[in-house]
This record gives sequence, structure tokens and C-alpha cells, in this order.
Amino acid sequence: MQIALISWAGWSLVWLVGSTLRYRVEGWSHYQQLKARGMPVIFSFWHNQIFYATHFWKFRNIVVITSRNFDGEYIARVIRRFGYKTARGSSSRGAVSALIQLRQDLSAGRDIAFTIDGPRGPACQVKPGPLWLSKKTRNPILPFHIQPRHFWSLKTWDSFRIPKPFSEVLVKIGTPIFVPAEADENGLLQCYQKEMEALTRYCEGYPW
Repeated sequence: MQIALISWAGWSLVWLVGSTLRYRVEGWSHYQQLKARGMPVIFSFWHNQIFYATHFWKFRNIVVITSRNFDGEYIARVIRRFGYKTARGSSSRGAVSALIQLRQDLSAGRDIAFTIDGPRGPACQVKPGPLWLSKKTRNPILPFHIQPRHFWSLKTWDSFRIPKPFSEVLVKIGTPIFVPAEADENGLLQCYQKEMEALTRYCEGYPW
């Protein structure tokens, strides 16, 4: 009952606040070009952006990896109401089975998404799951960052952000990352980290 109540409240809050946001999108052509080629993509973003990422990308049948703990259960219930599908697992529990499912989803033509520093951090530190999937499937990683102009920041490990109603919001979609089969994953992980940090700096320094 507790999970049901929290998930209903979460859905209501995301829907009500999200409906008031004014999005400004940069890099949309990166997404369009991949879709024009019929390529499923591996979205990646920071955990603290779940609120508005859920609203922005809603009803696209994107498959999202969510953890098997209490938080993961109510998050899964919230995002399903917005048209997402879920693969249950995390870096600590069920990781292998979740990655296998995501690989199957990519093979079936479905987009997938990672909060790449979740579920417990460290905050803004990328993990290798998306690189492994991209290497195995040849599908590109599409990093993005979403920055509300005005938001509340919670006292959680990731400083989870809730946008203030009617805020302007910048959506910055980065350049697709293709991972060759022979790539050195350790070196590529560092490049991936730098790309995510560059997107973050750009958005946080945006001249509104």
C-alpha cells in the first residue's frame, strides 16, 4: 500500500509540474538522424534528472533499468504510467539479467535508458553498463543533460532535482557515442565521463 501511494503521488507530481515546464531543446538532430537510420539508442543521463527526464521522453516505449529495492519499485510504477517499460536490476543486484534483457530489447528495435550513476552513486560518476551494451550490439549511446532554470534540490546522495513550476528547461542532447568491438573499455570510460561532464558544464553555465 505504501508503494502504491508513493507511486501515485509521484506520478501526479511529475505530470502536474511537468505540464507547466517550457522546454528548450538543443541537439535534437542527433536523435532524429539515428531514428531516420532505424537505430535503437542507449540514452544516458544523471540520476538526479529522473523527474523531468521522465516527463520529457514520455510515451516512447523506452526501456529503463530500475533497481530491485524499494525505491526502484515505486520509480518503476511511476514511469510505467508515462509509457516506459522496465528492466529490473542494478550494479549490485540483478545486473547481469537486466543487461541481457536490455540487449534483447535493443535487438528488438527498442530504445533503452540508463541513469549512469545510479542507483546509489557516487553521484555523476559513469558506470560501464552502457559501454558494454553498445560494444555488444553496435547501437550508439546518446548522452543528454536536462537543466531547469529554477529547481529545488533534495538532500539525497545525488542532490535529486525537482523543477519549479513554469520553469524554463534546457534539454541538451550530446553527440552519439559508437563503441567499436575492439575498443578499450577503460579508456573509453574516461572519455564517456568527460563527455557527460562537458554536457553538465554547458547546461549549468547556460546564459538564460
